[in-house]
Amino acid sequence: MSGNWISLVDALVNLYVLLIVVYVFTSWIGLDPWHPARRLLGGLVEPVLNPLRRYIPPVGGLDFTPLVAILLIELAGQLLKALLAGGL
Repeated sequence: MSGNWISLVDALVNLYVLLIVVYVFTSWIGLDPWHPARRLLGGLVEPVLNPLRRYIPPVGGLDFTPLVAILLIELAGQLLKALLAGGL
């Protein structure tokens, strides 16, 4: 039974990481911030990125908060999967 939960956590982590990556790419290609897809992605991703931006300033005009968010989400997913598997 825990295998199903582990698979679900893995799928959700992968989906959220994909959302962050797509959000970043839409900003790079210059998609209008008012485009419905961009607004949807922003609504899903910005609540995670904004708190990190308070602690991680841009470096040379580059925003590294998506990378940090991906690392933290992957770490949290690994910890949760370990807890579900009884490994901690």
